[in-house]
Amino acid sequence: MSRHALDVALELEALGEGRFGGRTTPEYWNMGGPFGGVTAALLLRAVLAHPARRGRPVAQTVNFCAAIGEGGFVIEVRLARDGRSTQHWQVEMSQEGRGTVTTGSVVTGAERQTWAHASAAPPPADDPSSVPAMPTAGRNAWLSQYEFRVMEGRSTFDLEPPGEIAPARSKLWVRDKPERALDYEALAGLADTFIVRILLVRGYFIPVATVSLTTYFLAGEADLARQGARPLLAVADARAFRGGFADQSGELWADDGTLLAVSHQVTWYRE
Repeated sequence: MSRHALDVALELEALGEGRFGGRTTPEYWNMGGPFGGVTAALLLRAVLAHPARRGRPVAQTVNFCAAIGEGGFVIEVRLARDGRSTQHWQVEMSQEGRGTVTTGSVVTGAERQTWAHASAAPPPADDPSSVPAMPTAGRNAWLSQYEFRVMEGRSTFDLEPPGEIAPARSKLWVRDKPERALDYEALAGLADTFIVRILLVRGYFIPVATVSLTTYFLAGEADLARQGARPLLAVADARAFRGGFADQSGELWADDGTLLAVSHQVTWYRE
């Protein structure tokens, strides 16, 4: 049986303490480099592979400094602070001839039995099987590695300008394609599957990129195991587009109503 494309993309070779080597894969290619979600998943994988790591991921920030070229890369992981409850990691990806292309940080922490309360609730949603899958053929390769079932918001951005301004909010079901059991690396990738909002709001393509992405992991190991390979309920929205930059936020819910992760990012766009 062939390996899942995500597992191939996340393959890292230990090069020494805190250093890992890997290669880009065509399956997750975006406009000018790899899909940002797989880059986030790679940085997280490197931290999780470090022998000094304790606990599960709590938070991750990824700063996309420059376009990542095809081929090899090196990820360096450094434990910046080892506390009683949390560990703080610094991560950097570099390529020969390009220097630093991505920087980031990861916070890990041990799960504990504590008081719990959820003030947020998932939005109502149709059964995934009743929502048609969005066509991805002929688009950037990474889109074909996911199954999108859109219930609210635009699902395309290939309209001829001038497009009619649409709401920034989207609601959809999403999962890896083919199906893959959920883990933290996959969750990090899924947190970046929300199309850059300005493309959907305006309805046509302009140059865009994510500048910085932060994901907060609220799911414990048991939550991920319970979800398995079933689709996640995803909600995304934006607040403002101004001066070439825009925000956007996302939520990823298990199908039992558990909030698994929230993400916030700032994106860049050019007229």
